[in-house]
Amino acid sequence: MNNKPRGFFGERPLPKFEVDPQVLRRGTRRDVLLFGAGAVAALVGGGSLLPQDTLSRLGVRRNTDSPAKVWFLNKALRIDDDVAEAVYSARRTVPTYTKSQITPLKNNYNGATPDPGYIPGWHLTLDGLASGVSAALDIRSLMTRFSIHEQITRLVCVEGWSAIAWWAGLRFDDLLRAYPPMSQAKWVQVESSVNLDASGNPDPYYVSIDVATARHPQTLLATRLNGQPLTVEHGAPLRLLVPVKLGLKNVKAITKLTYVAEEPRDYWAERGYSHYDGI
Repeated sequence: MNNKPRGFFGERPLPKFEVDPQVLRRGTRRDVLLFGAGAVAALVGGGSLLPQDTLSRLGVRRNTDSPAKVWFLNKALRIDDDVAEAVYSARRTVPTYTKSQITPLKNNYNGATPDPGYIPGWHLTLDGLASGVSAALDIRSLMTRFSIHEQITRLVCVEGWSAIAWWAGLRFDDLLRAYPPMSQAKWVQVESSVNLDASGNPDPYYVSIDVATARHPQTLLATRLNGQPLTVEHGAPLRLLVPVKLGLKNVKAITKLTYVAEEPRDYWAERGYSHYDGI
């Protein structure tokens, strides 16, 4: 017998517990049934997401190209959005970089690049204000009234590419303080009336962002890129720059901001993408 004293981190014998055999049998049966039910649910739910060709090879004849499949996927996406929104923190910022780390940023309009003819008459319309009236601001008013902030951050596209760019513009939060939204507003619909589709036809672009994200210290209404005024290709004269969101939320050539209580329409969410699009 080894009577050597055990150290603090020494292995100790496992404690013994006595369990009524009938309780154990009942628990075991219950666990097996629950496991089986869960496995079947996972098979049915997950299997319905497989391509029909794959299911046919497995001997499954059910047609999965149905509204139920779309509902299931949308529900899963919505849960993901809800979790992302719940854990959002205004104190969390994305990394910043140095000028030596800047990379090329491609023109990634949803459709065709707009003709610059809209710029001379451009103004930003604000709706849903606490004052009850709309406001219209031209680019000169925005640049002279508000402090300009700079940051070098990464723009991340849902297509899988990203780029580091040097941005300058007014903080969205400063605009919110100067033109307060109505008290019940929780969302902002950001619109570009000059957006075009791939054929060059008018295709107004609109996304939704929550007011908390608009107030994030790194969310800008950008007027400059890499030390130069924005070009048409990159959203002149004013674009949304929200680096805690995917690029599809970073609307170019903004023409209108509308503050609302309920989540508004979103261009890509209506086409099957996430509503929240956080990174």
